[in-house]
Amino acid sequence: QQFEAQHAHYMEHYPDALWLIIKEGRSAIGRLYLEQWPSEWRIIDIALLPNARGKGFGTALLKDIMELAIKDKRAVGIHVETTNPAMSLYTRLGFRKLEDKGVYYLMRWTTEQADSI
Repeated sequence: QQFEAQHAHYMEHYPDALWLIIKEGRSAIGRLYLEQWPSEWRIIDIALLPNARGKGFGTALLKDIMELAIKDKRAVGIHVETTNPAMSLYTRLGFRKLEDKGVYYLMRWTTEQADSI
């Protein structure tokens, strides 16, 4: 029920977003909601199942999005919970805190940081 409510919310507020299932082989291991804006690719939601975390899938996926951003000459933006363990991954890949929204940071990666991938 929680997934269905969240999905409905995303579809209502981000109707043009891509909704992608992340797979390893034939097994679904996560999801990605990604929307193309004029100046950036916005990651609406990215989640991996617990048994898929820490294996490089998130890094590879983010690098793929960053490569797409380079090709399109756009930034990559995401809201990240301040306590999210993946914060170190985003920072390591060159995402910078743009705005403190309390529970979330708005983070952005730009093509000027392309050497970070």
